[in-house]
Amino acid sequence: MKALIQGIYGILPQDLPLTYLLTQARAALDGGVQTLQLRDKHLSLLARNERLAALHELMTAYDAQLIVNDRFSGLGGTGVHVGRDDFKDLSVLHQQCVDKILGVTCKGDLSFAAQALQAGADYISFGALYPTQSKQDVTPISLSLLAEARQRFPNANIVAIGGIQQHHFPEIRAAGVDAVAMIQGLFGVDHIESHAHGLLQAWKDAA
Repeated sequence: MKALIQGIYGILPQDLPLTYLLTQARAALDGGVQTLQLRDKHLSLLARNERLAALHELMTAYDAQLIVNDRFSGLGGTGVHVGRDDFKDLSVLHQQCVDKILGVTCKGDLSFAAQALQAGADYISFGALYPTQSKQDVTPISLSLLAEARQRFPNANIVAIGGIQQHHFPEIRAAGVDAVAMIQGLFGVDHIESHAHGLLQAWKDAA
């Protein structure tokens, strides 16, 4: 059975030197984070695969999950995450990822979320939930939409993303979300390891 996405889902910052990227990833893992995503869209396939191979080795040592954004690769990784427009036929991608986690961005579209789950998505993500620097042109969705998603898809693995900070955890958990994806909220600090510990504890306390 595939593992679910739970708690803090770290999205690694883009365009970092490989050594620094691995340092940040290791700090998050030492802080207890169990799922990280590689989202380096601006790099060549060769450079991206180099990062993927190095991260896969690191994540394997921690028995943690590595999700690769946008591109399916046989080089390693526990799963792949795609946006609505990345693949026209999710069911075909699901067949490629039969032994890997498949995550799908649904933004605020519950109808598309239903299609993604029917096609075999293992988790669905909604957002941006709050204003975010990483996607400034996105209109935030409401907490009520997350609650509706939980009601409509009671067995789905649901992730929220976009501008999330620790003080948002209680209201997000109340909406029935399983995990929060964080970029700056996790990595935008000097001491990532201790910060990750604090985030994980806050997530548990918000239950």
